[in-house]
Amino acid sequence: MRRLLLTLLTALALLALAPAPPGATTAGSPARVTVIQAVPDAEVDVEVDGRPVATAAGVGDVLGPFELTPGDHEISFRGDGVAVDSQLSVTAGASSDVVLHLPADPGGEPVVHSYEAPTGAIGPDKARVVLAHTATVAPADVEVDGQTVFTNIANGEFAEADVPAGSIKVALLPSGTGGDPILGPLDLALEASTLSMVYAYGNPRDGSMNVIAHTAVLSADGSVQPSRIDTGSAGLAATPVTTFGDDDGQPVTATVLGTLVVAWTVALLVVRRRRGAGSGPQPQG
Repeated sequence: MRRLLLTLLTALALLALAPAPPGATTAGSPARVTVIQAVPDAEVDVEVDGRPVATAAGVGDVLGPFELTPGDHEISFRGDGVAVDSQLSVTAGASSDVVLHLPADPGGEPVVHSYEAPTGAIGPDKARVVLAHTATVAPADVEVDGQTVFTNIANGEFAEADVPAGSIKVALLPSGTGGDPILGPLDLALEASTLSMVYAYGNPRDGSMNVIAHTAVLSADGSVQPSRIDTGSAGLAATPVTTFGDDDGQPVTATVLGTLVVAWTVALLVVRRRRGAGSGPQPQG
């Protein structure tokens, strides 16, 4: 009995000394917040909890990241024709983008949406892309390498995908029309193990349509080099999981079929409808 007790105590001591797994955060870990100015022809001053962090920020400016304590914070924007106070709640270790942009309605007052950065582990030779609709246009479809992967993304919503690293072409098109792109196709060069946050902004009617992007490094999770898994806040196209790797021409075995079924099931489980948390003239999400 004594030997058993000593063994248990030793095991508990080793567990207590074991390092935290990669990416683990403690309750006191700060959150990281990046502020993005996406209102064309405007210069704004930015405050975080009443503390000035930028003056005369122009369209395309990416501010931060700022380290904030977990909890509630206020981010304020002031400028000619701009007066928006945004409430933001952050958790320990999380990364978020706060984007000042125009609504879908032409002539509308600027609004703010926040987007939590999906910084979880990623497999080898993959990159993660988040494309958010923050432009003055109607709902749009997202096309990647000529294939529609998300449909009916409204202003403030976003699409997220893990794709093989390399170059891809991304376009934003009027939803359900198959017409000319509102934006793009854009050539995006994606490095392995990175997250690219991409925001479409502006108004195609006045030629101000463009994108703002920034990147972060992700950790590897050791998974195999797979098909692309799409999630986001918008409608998913008919095929939620699409393989973009080379086809080796080998026959599909029962094992491969089983793997595909599992992958399909997982993809359906991870697909969810979300929206950036809004503030300003729009109700808080």
